[in-house]
Amino acid sequence: MLNSHNDFSPLKEIIVGSATGYLGHDRDLSFDLFHHDNLHFRSDWAYPRLSTAPGLAADRSWKIKQRYADELAEDVEDLAALLTQLGVVVHRPLPLPADAAPIAGFGWTAPPAPALNIRDNTLILGGEIIETPPCIRSRYLETRLLAPVFTCYWQAGARWTTMPRPLLTDTSFDLSYSRDPDTTLGGPTEPISNPQPSPYDVGLEMMLDGAQVLRLGRDLIVNIAHDNHRLAVDWLERHLYDTHGDRYRLHRVWRMADNHIDSMLLALKPGVLLARHEGLRDLLPEAFRTWKLITPPPPSPGNFPVYDDGDLLLTSPYIDLNVLSIDEDTVLVNTDCPELVKALEAAGFTTITVRHRHRRLFGGGFHCFTLDTVRTGECEDYLA
Repeated sequence: MLNSHNDFSPLKEIIVGSATGYLGHDRDLSFDLFHHDNLHFRSDWAYPRLSTAPGLAADRSWKIKQRYADELAEDVEDLAALLTQLGVVVHRPLPLPADAAPIAGFGWTAPPAPALNIRDNTLILGGEIIETPPCIRSRYLETRLLAPVFTCYWQAGARWTTMPRPLLTDTSFDLSYSRDPDTTLGGPTEPISNPQPSPYDVGLEMMLDGAQVLRLGRDLIVNIAHDNHRLAVDWLERHLYDTHGDRYRLHRVWRMADNHIDSMLLALKPGVLLARHEGLRDLLPEAFRTWKLITPPPPSPGNFPVYDDGDLLLTSPYIDLNVLSIDEDTVLVNTDCPELVKALEAAGFTTITVRHRHRRLFGGGFHCFTLDTVRTGECEDYLA
């Protein structure tokens, strides 16, 4: 039975994403907006113009070297094998077919993405699967690759909900976030401009990723960076109240991250958070500001592969904070981040290391690659 209320209770079942077919990025407006704060081309602050950046084909496809794709697949399979060895039941999505046709919306087309960072488009709350409204066009059908797994949980009694699906025309997106250099989190990046009108425009739409939600039993901390997020969170709050009454308390935090909260802040156990820096305490809901923050030192540049000028980096060097807890005492950490391992062990946690080499190229860590579906325990009130 589906049952997952937090990220740290003893883990029993999990879905691990698939890297099959991940050979490139579709560089359209939706992709660039989503990765706006972390879209790096050689220099941390150099934003590659689509019309001039080397490596970008006329069809907007940014190719990834086959060697990197092969090593990613190897690391993902090692992760799945390790979890199985730890006694966790591991489910897998359907692989993306090699000949998958482009997907299409009203006025746009995009090559489909594999179901790798599966934390993004689904939120598990207790016994409910909530498919969240995607922000990137190429990921619009990604959860269909998870449908066989979701169907099994639904047949066993889980509730299965899909939030309203956006049209994703150019004007669906709140562009103010990327246009204002004083409010974007990543620094002085080139603004995204020139959205094209469409007869299907309906104005700003709901968009939200499950990875924007920090699950703490009854309490849900949700990161909001712009109006697309705000609209979706308003819907989620109404849905939770209509479905569960006052079971959940939803806390909005403003621009703790550009999108996902789980490379900024993760709960390791009740009262303990893994945080990128101490300043995040001031952004937390007041009730959580007394919780302990573990803030590891900055990662060393030597922790990461050296890439060529034409390799596109999608995350900050802090991506390894994206850990996966096996239980309240045990954390799965990237082998290539020894500073984080030492910080967690100094705080009393047991660490299990597994390799993930190209996390900056593919935009995700272990928490991103996984979706925990069964953890022991109930919907606790950790503020009581």
